[in-house]
Formats: sequence, C-alpha cells, structure tokens
Amino acid sequence: MKSDRFTDAQIMGVIRQAEDGVSVPDLCREHGISNATFYRLRAKYGGITMTDPTWGTAGSHPPRN
Repeated sequence: MKSDRFTDAQIMGVIRQAEDGVSVPDLCREHGISNATFYRLRAKYGGITMTDPTWGTAGSHPPRN
C-alpha cells in the first residue's frame, strides 16, 4: 500500500492558504502537486477543521467517498 506523501495537517494548511486568497496554481507549484490533486484533497478535507471533535482521535480519519 502506498504511503501518504503529506500529513493531514499539511493538507489542511494548503487548503487554508487557498481559502485565504493564494491562487491555486501558485500553491500547486509551491507544494509540488497537480491542480487535480489539490481539488481532490479539497473535496475530501475541505469541510473539516482542526477543532472538529472527531478530528485527531485515535484511528479516526475524514470519511472517504
């Protein structure tokens, strides 16, 4: 099984930067990901905040579609 390249916290940081107004192409270049990967990660992690009660508990991950 392939291991993840970025941690959940790093992904949340990239999404937060995009929400703060940094352009997506610039973020993708900076972090070495494609636009498609960014939008896939945003769809998966976009509605989750680090303060959600289910975030970070042992064995819990955001739901996958």
